[in-house]
Amino acid sequence: MSIASRQLPRKLTITMWDFSWYTMTTPGEPYSDLAARYKEAVERGYNTIRICAMPLMLFTESGVRPGPLRFGNLGEVGQRTRWYNCKGGAELDGHGQLLELFKQAKAHNCYIILSSWEYQQSPSFLAEPYLRDLLADIPPDQRFMALAKSMDQLIQYVKAAGYGEQIAYAELHNEVEFGQLTDIATEQGVASSNTPSLVQIMQPYIEEAIAFLREQHPELLMTASYTLNEAYPKAYVARNLQVAHFHLYIKGVLQELMDRTGIDNEAVPFPNELVQSLLREDAPPFESWQLPAGQEWRMQGNPVGMKLLYLHDWADPEQWDLYLYDHYGSHKLAMLQKADFRFEELHEWAGQTELPIVIGEGYVGYTPLHAGFEEGPVGKFIAEYAIRKGMKLGFWGMVLCSNCAPHHPFWNDIAWQQKWNRFILESE
Repeated sequence: MSIASRQLPRKLTITMWDFSWYTMTTPGEPYSDLAARYKEAVERGYNTIRICAMPLMLFTESGVRPGPLRFGNLGEVGQRTRWYNCKGGAELDGHGQLLELFKQAKAHNCYIILSSWEYQQSPSFLAEPYLRDLLADIPPDQRFMALAKSMDQLIQYVKAAGYGEQIAYAELHNEVEFGQLTDIATEQGVASSNTPSLVQIMQPYIEEAIAFLREQHPELLMTASYTLNEAYPKAYVARNLQVAHFHLYIKGVLQELMDRTGIDNEAVPFPNELVQSLLREDAPPFESWQLPAGQEWRMQGNPVGMKLLYLHDWADPEQWDLYLYDHYGSHKLAMLQKADFRFEELHEWAGQTELPIVIGEGYVGYTPLHAGFEEGPVGKFIAEYAIRKGMKLGFWGMVLCSNCAPHHPFWNDIAWQQKWNRFILESE
């Protein structure tokens, strides 16, 4: 099964619409008009949309899951945090939204990468916890096949509507090292921070699920999504993938900020002096910035966490960016070397089986909605460095930046996106 045999694009230029294409659909939100968003995507040079296709939320293992999807939000929490600033309140025909997404893809000559965030973030936006509980109740060793069988039903549904040709490929799940899929390793006493062991333990379960999908849909490419955040033996990755789909968040100076503020480290007091220096003057106490009563379920199993939501909501964007600019110099070389090392390692591994390589997310990391470091000169420099490196190594597809999408301010920088999408499309 090759790219050429499917007549897929020679290069994929990817914009990541994640789960926002169904959580931000009320009037005035970005995805209330999918045709307009596709028009903008094509204008910017994109030919591929990457989404959480919500297979488990829309389909059972044997057919269509009935009923509309009802969405809420986190109350006041998350309104200045990327992806969490949705209005909520929509009652959505999820199957209809899926078909409209594919209808517009066909009309605009675009392709879709199917994935799932359902064991990570997407259930946090539902109005009720029913589906989140249903997913959590599936035993960890059965979740991989449950995903595969629901994805199979989704693909069958898309094919029946006449849109199968618009599928670029399907991922079993987004970033399998993060989220509740790793519960299979936790049950065996492996710490969630031990990425190599997590990946190795999940390998046979992912391989079984990918084998099922390949058998059901031999004309499509199947894979799973992994990250390059940490180094680990790629021999632990599922061995029957048809696309080497990876993400690279370099972090560097951003990791320093996260470590020093205590977002990622329980041993560091929060909010500490650095956190206080980054906050807006009107920031409420951390203890009062909580989910509405009875809504705590929204963050269960979600890797983001309340400390990040508080800091992203209440950080002064200028102070946040100034910190990163002030400290970037001591991290610059290591950040560029990380891109070199990770991409070269991936190229060598994938080359052994001639897997096409796609970088589906990157490159600095997770920043507040109104912060500008990623969209500024340093963030762009890092993204451009990664894009050049990927194209030099012959990667099949790349995202320009995870924040280049209709629900992020970076979407408005049209000229930069056009330039670098053109660079990818014209690369050998």
